[in-house]
Amino acid sequence: MAMEYESNYWIWDWLYSSPHLFGGLMVTAALLGFSTSYFGGVGVFPSYGWSNFGIFLKKKRERKRIRVYMDGCFDLMHYGHANALRQAKALGDELVVGVVSDEEIVANKGPPVLSMEERLALVSGLKWVDQVIANAPYAITEKFMNTLFNEHKIDYIIHGDDPCLLPDGTDAYALAKKAGRYKQIKRTEGVSSTDIVGRILSSMKDNKSSEGDSFKRQQSQRGQLSQFLPTSQRIVQFSNGKGPGPNARIVYIDGAFDLFHAGHVEILKKARQLGDFLLVGIHTDNIVSEQRGMPYPVMHLLERTLSVLACRYVDEVIIGAPWGVTKDMITTFNISLVVHGTIAESCTLLPGETDPYAVPNSIGIFRMLESPKSITTSSVAQRIVANHEAYMKRNAKKTQSEKKYYEEKAYVAGD
Repeated sequence: MAMEYESNYWIWDWLYSSPHLFGGLMVTAALLGFSTSYFGGVGVFPSYGWSNFGIFLKKKRERKRIRVYMDGCFDLMHYGHANALRQAKALGDELVVGVVSDEEIVANKGPPVLSMEERLALVSGLKWVDQVIANAPYAITEKFMNTLFNEHKIDYIIHGDDPCLLPDGTDAYALAKKAGRYKQIKRTEGVSSTDIVGRILSSMKDNKSSEGDSFKRQQSQRGQLSQFLPTSQRIVQFSNGKGPGPNARIVYIDGAFDLFHAGHVEILKKARQLGDFLLVGIHTDNIVSEQRGMPYPVMHLLERTLSVLACRYVDEVIIGAPWGVTKDMITTFNISLVVHGTIAESCTLLPGETDPYAVPNSIGIFRMLESPKSITTSSVAQRIVANHEAYMKRNAKKTQSEKKYYEEKAYVAGD
């Protein structure tokens, strides 16, 4: 009997997905004078089918959850990475993300800016990610692909529509495509890790020149470097779309959140644990420039906004928050607690500057939070500059070595 049920499973599947046709079939049978047991006799429905029909419907409702996999280096995490993972999650029910190992990145691209631990914190902190695999290979080998399918129960491997080639020129996802288990998403235009590195290096170079018209030149240069086209739809896609409950304890934290990094993720996580709803204030480009000087911020206000919204610990943001927390803000947003991390670009006030947290401090709702990590936007930028200088030195040494080699060849040939 079980065999009969299984062999006719496709019919049950059709009936479940076509209830109107099923109903029509039964009405027609009744009008023609057939008994419904007739259908059981010819094997279309099992004779015990009516008692088990509810079980079948329950099984259909409890369908297998689709697990999708996407990998990447995720060095200098930005909203383009976040949007890729958002799209990948939309193709399934559970998203598993592979973070490529430091060694594989060095072999295929060069030294990463962020460590494995920092990159894992960034990826794990994204609201669309369900599971993370550390030290994933750069290329999807047959062995690793089988591990994904058999051990991690992956249904599809996802990648963007931009080509991903191995050093030998072959497609890194060729095996997944051949297996029919590959799906593609659209790449987010206007941003890349290379673009961000270019912004930082250009900004640093510009900052060394005369400061007379530095601000105007920097603003113009940033406008040329960034190709970001913000839309309201993108912000909605990144937002939770839920407000705080009537008695929610709302925690507020503000900052620039420039070059969104692991330190940001960890302090936001810590802040969220202090309440029911985390509201994040993101300062304007002008405020960040005034407080930290050029070349900051590296990322535009709306670019920084998307990075913060993508974090799983964030419930809502204030886009273009003021430098100081006002009484009106506290009342309007029903803020219960204002927090600030101990690690920041600048914790000291400028001459003549008022304490931005004076108001919440005066009413006893301000608290300093011990920052879990010491990383800052400036330290990330310094790593990028150091990597670039090391790269230039290696190239210069290689050029000198090649020059010496050809000179020796010429000398031998002349001799």
